[in-house]
Amino acid sequence: MTWSTRQLAELAGTSVRAVRHYHDIGLLAEPERASNGYKRYGVAHLLRVLRIKRLADLGVPLSQIAEMGDGEGFPRDALQTLDAELATTIERLQRIRVELALILRQGTHTDLPPDIGPAAQVLTDADRAFTVILTRVLGPSGMGALRDLLNDQRDEPATAEFDNLPADADESTRAELAERLAPYVDELTSQYPEITAPATDSPVGAKRAAETVGKALRDLYNPAQIDVLVKVNRLLYGPDGQPPGKDRRPGPG
Repeated sequence: MTWSTRQLAELAGTSVRAVRHYHDIGLLAEPERASNGYKRYGVAHLLRVLRIKRLADLGVPLSQIAEMGDGEGFPRDALQTLDAELATTIERLQRIRVELALILRQGTHTDLPPDIGPAAQVLTDADRAFTVILTRVLGPSGMGALRDLLNDQRDEPATAEFDNLPADADESTRAELAERLAPYVDELTSQYPEITAPATDSPVGAKRAAETVGKALRDLYNPAQIDVLVKVNRLLYGPDGQPPGKDRRPGPG
């Protein structure tokens, strides 16, 4: 008793295309052909296809099934490896479900960690995007400081003016805003130094962290806002980037 390719596929609960694929990758030996040229499959072929399908259904890759050869022994090593991989996958999926539940409950953005998302709800689009970039370059200490900073939302009028500053703001407007913004920035950088120096334990290294932060600032904020940030930096640290003396610090007004 022999079967055609279609009959073999039907008996094994698979498709003709799958049987042909098993031939192509060397998983299934080619059968003899009848005088009319059609393949003639026997019981050994059916058993082989059933074994391949069963292992594949369990999640064993076809490449790994091929490495087992045609032997019918119990593939303990392959199944143990698969079990370990599944355990890791299940653990990862469980973590994802916990995060998804938190995101759904809080209604926060998916591009931010769940413990940061709620506090970032009040940020502008640019600030939120910049926060996302920071999460990629900050190390553990920086991330802790970022969480604290986001939860330490303060009512500072100068920051609202900065958020709404038009790109064509004139020089006097930018300079005056920088003067009022500098004390607030000085206070934050003193309280959260890990954010202003992300390279200390950055996972991407000092150079890439600085380059990434700089590019994000240039791309996310308009020219007037960038100019205000430059002016604030000069007011706080001087043109040479070194901390200025007390007399060069801007006053609280």
